Amino acid sequence: MTGKNYLLFGPPGAGKGTQAKILEQQLSIPHVSTGDMFREHLKTGTELGKRVKEILAAGELVPDEITNEMVRQRLSLDDVARGVLLDGFPRNVAQAKFLDSILAEREASVGQVIVIELAESELVTRMKGRAEKEGRTDDADPAVIQNRIETYRRESEPCVAHYEGTAAVVTKVNGLGSIEEVTERILREI
Repeated sequence: MTGKNYLLFGPPGAGKGTQAKILEQQLSIPHVSTGDMFREHLKTGTELGKRVKEILAAGELVPDEITNEMVRQRLSLDDVARGVLLDGFPRNVAQAKFLDSILAEREASVGQVIVIELAESELVTRMKGRAEKEGRTDDADPAVIQNRIETYRRESEPCVAHYEGTAAVVTKVNGLGSIEEVTERILREI
């Protein structure tokens, strides 16, 4: 892996998935989303999908060992040689250290961490809208929404501090506004 590796952070509903799809095209590197991978396993009814269905429905995080192995396999594919944009991974500091070790094995590292920031009230509004529009049952229940936001703050936000202590560039971007406005803010920082 010789290209630049990016991590996209932000609470649920901040627009990471939307921005990642745009950035994938702009940067010409693959967008790897653990959430998309899990949803695909759920949709196709794989053994992994069955294992995580109840966990995701409750708004909990999938155990590290399952997620780590899935990411390890994905990062071993040739299309990430020029870099990758990770969305939804790492979700905690232990996963961040695991990712650092995988990348180090390939003589690579995280080059930039992009954090999309948004007020909690806006996050809740967006998640409820996404539940209606996309049929995402994990976003429909207010208690699950609150749990997902609290889990992000408790588990995932510390990853940003982890990367502030490395050579990675950590960039915080205001996630309020149109999709295009947020994309423009991110591209200015890259």
